[in-house]
Amino acid sequence: MDYSLLDFLCLLGAVGLFLYGMKVMSEGLQKAAGDRLRNILSAMTRNRFAGLLTGCIITALIQSSSASTVMVVSFVNAGLMSLAQSMAVIMGANVGTTFTAWIIALFGFKVNISTFVLPLVGVAVVLLLMNKSKSKSIGEFLIGFSFLFMGLDMISAYVPDLQSNPEMFAVLRGYASMGIKSILIFALVGVILTMVIQSSAATFAITLIMCSKGWITFDLACALVLGSNIGTTITPILASLSGNVAAKRASMGHLLFNLLGTIWCLCVFVPFAEFNAWLTEAIGQGDPNALYNYVANIEQTQPEIYNHLFDNSLPAGHEVLRNIAMMQMSVSFGLSIFHTTFNLVNVTIMIWLTNVYVKIVEWLVPSKNRDDEEFTLKFISGGLMNAAELNIAQAEKEIAVYAERVGRMIDMAQTLIHTKEKSEEYNTLLSRVEKYEDISDRMELEIAHYLNRCAEGRLSNEGKLRIAAMLNIISEIESIADSCLGIGKILNRKIQSGAEFNEEIYKNIDAMYVYVKDAMAMMIAQLEDIENVSGKSLVDSYNKEREINNYRNQLRSGNVENINAKHYEYQAGIYYMDIIGDLEKTGDYIINVVDTLRDNFRKHTA
Repeated sequence: MDYSLLDFLCLLGAVGLFLYGMKVMSEGLQKAAGDRLRNILSAMTRNRFAGLLTGCIITALIQSSSASTVMVVSFVNAGLMSLAQSMAVIMGANVGTTFTAWIIALFGFKVNISTFVLPLVGVAVVLLLMNKSKSKSIGEFLIGFSFLFMGLDMISAYVPDLQSNPEMFAVLRGYASMGIKSILIFALVGVILTMVIQSSAATFAITLIMCSKGWITFDLACALVLGSNIGTTITPILASLSGNVAAKRASMGHLLFNLLGTIWCLCVFVPFAEFNAWLTEAIGQGDPNALYNYVANIEQTQPEIYNHLFDNSLPAGHEVLRNIAMMQMSVSFGLSIFHTTFNLVNVTIMIWLTNVYVKIVEWLVPSKNRDDEEFTLKFISGGLMNAAELNIAQAEKEIAVYAERVGRMIDMAQTLIHTKEKSEEYNTLLSRVEKYEDISDRMELEIAHYLNRCAEGRLSNEGKLRIAAMLNIISEIESIADSCLGIGKILNRKIQSGAEFNEEIYKNIDAMYVYVKDAMAMMIAQLEDIENVSGKSLVDSYNKEREINNYRNQLRSGNVENINAKHYEYQAGIYYMDIIGDLEKTGDYIINVVDTLRDNFRKHTA
């Protein structure tokens, strides 16, 4: 087998295309999905059994557990599916992949999704050229989807062609009679083989070849198939590399599910394999152990025929080949039954432990910092709106989370002001501010969609007024996020002009930030206890707003004097006042939220 450096570089390129496709697909989903796709996915995954069925059906239809789990990872990455929902779908995908094994056993073919990729690219390009932003987003999603499957197809094409070179596995024959050690060795070979060739179906085919050569028994073939269940998790793990922490957790959940399932199966492997052999024979498909015994007997009694069998030089209609073909069907059925039984038992046990899986995965893949937690709504779900008045309380909690998330942007913007211009740290922090502002936009839309759906239900007049007030609050909170991004834009203009701030300017900006952050903290505290906004907290907020306005006026007057006294350049003074003005506007947005709370939510005056 020839495998050149160019082939290896092509393999790296294929992996790169796959990862880029995953990234583009996820971003397109976030832009195009909106609330509708969230509703569909929530309906499909509203409980663990619905999610299980969803994963099973999708995998059976596209005949690839790797493809379906990659899609699940992308949905989690886009914030369209929770980790708990993804776990149920992944479990279903493992059951659905047994359908592929049965197709191979019965018909010997498999649907190739990559056939449809180029037509999809053609459709996607047309959508990208349209004026509507939603059409462009859908086109972006289709391009990412196409690249993803082109990458998968190319990975399979550029890995070493092990399936056409089964003689590489002849060495394993020497490890086939070591008892439990053989089972563990062949399970490990199944893991590595599937990771390399990126296809459990190809591993299935190689296993059949090894049985046909008389190298391994049926139980060792089962061990190879068992290992392939772990090996197939490499594809979603690759997909999650370009995703956020939630995507990494989803792929880790897939690995954990298959790993724990394999461990329990190995503990009872011998009786479990014997049971599946008996089951195969009981349904009239013959004894799957017969093939190994038949070929081993030929090797001992007719070595010349065995040698011809080994180098594939027997004539096409030879009796030995006909017998082997019949027995291969028994092995194929036996392996399919083993694969199906294993996954059904595994899911039956694990479906009740979904929440435990989530906790374990969150512990295994912790957030490096709070910013890793990509856009997901904490209290609002996309399920049925069956109690509109009660759903308002969920929205109130979500708004408090929204305000707290936007509050982090104020700290980021202040840090950005003090970060060295044009440095990598500056660019990274500015990107985080931009990312948070984008998340803020989407959170506003999600909460607004949810509130509008609440309004469509049976609501009291008070409930309707509260919804109108909350829509106003989220609009003001989103404006705070815009102001924080505005600081970044001002700093970029300052950098382009070459203006420099002195220590006095930095000191005054920091003093203004103290006032604004105090006001923001008061507002967040009020939103966290929205039903009990006190008169004292309102008075404190209004006092803080006056302090912000007074300090802004003081700095504005001092700016003119400082420029005239040559404390700093006129251009620096312009950007300095732009930042102060932006912070004062932030204070206005905060007090607008406080006004809304005073008029619509305050119950106590104490």
